[in-house]
Order: sequence, then structure tokens, then C-alpha cells
Amino acid sequence: MKLPKPIINLIESFERLPGIGPKTAQRLTFHLLHFPEDELARFAKALVGLKRGTSLCSICKNVTDSEICDTCDDYSRDKNIIAVVAGPLDAYALEKAGYKGVYHVLHGLINPLNNVGPEDIFISKLLKRVEESSSPLELILATDTGMEGEATAMYISKQILALNYPENKINITRIARGLPAGGSIEYADDITLARALEGRRSL
Repeated sequence: MKLPKPIINLIESFERLPGIGPKTAQRLTFHLLHFPEDELARFAKALVGLKRGTSLCSICKNVTDSEICDTCDDYSRDKNIIAVVAGPLDAYALEKAGYKGVYHVLHGLINPLNNVGPEDIFISKLLKRVEESSSPLELILATDTGMEGEATAMYISKQILALNYPENKINITRIARGLPAGGSIEYADDITLARALEGRRSL
């Protein structure tokens, strides 16, 4: 039995999403097939608006709906502490754990096997941000503790140290105690993340 082309197209679209296999894609598609038409229209509008209505913050590169995100625009935040994270969900996880500094979102990790190099993520923007700062900074390298996260943290640390800033210009720390080896920031609970932030170590 052949499925109608519109159903096949949607199944294939769902399969391109991370964590969605063929069976899940089929279930989602047939679930949507029974949605009332007005709900489907709202769903489609939300999907279109996802790209049209969002952009990257001009300072930290987090996802926002304005030129500068609400975190960078908040004068109560400690702008001298920057948590460097792989993606927006990692920043959201640290936020729930009570972090009060600001962020720099890389939108990826160095991964040679997938042809992702330093030039493919926002490392150069981070280095420029550090260079342009007139105040002493603490840079918390809050990438995952897996191979790609460690490689990215090491690369950033080496790049900054190679610039020979004065000792009081920047303190580079690494998120530490609390996260298991290979642990993901995004999926860690609030208490674990809070402890990992508290236990960060200088590099």
C-alpha cells in the first residue's frame, strides 16, 4: 500500500529532526492528520514564525526576537562573567540553575569527524568580545564534558592565552564538579549545574 505523497513528505521532514526515527515520524504525521484545520494552520504559522521572528543577539549570539537579548540588556547581570556554551538550551539550563552572569553561545562544538572546525562556530566573535572588553573578565568554559566539549574548551583557552593578555585582564575557568564524564549541560538538573558552576577551576 502506497501512502499519499503529502504524508510521505511530512514523514521525511520529521525524520530529519534529531531524535526522530521513522516510527515516531509516522506517528506524528498521522496525529497531525487528525488535527482540526484551524489548529494545523496555527501549527504551520508557528513553524514559519520560528525562523522569521527570531535572530541572534548581536552581543552573545543567543536566540532572541530583538537585536540585543534580554540577558545582555539586563543591567543587573554581571557582565564581567561570561559563560561560554554550545547552544541556547545550555544557556537556558544554566539560567534555571541560578547563574547571574551573561553568555556567549557558540552554536556548536569543534568536531573534525563532522567537519565542524573553529571557523564554523562563534569562537572568533568570542575572542573579539574579550579583546574589546575594558573590564577584567572571567570566562567560564561551560561546554559539555564529552570529547567535543573538552576539545572546544581547550581550543578557546589556548587561543586566549596565546594573545598574552595581562594577568588581571582575564581569568579562564572550566565548569567542573557535579557533571559526570561526557555529561551534557542541557540535560543536567539544576542542583548538578549549580554545583558544577561553584566548583569551576582555573585553567
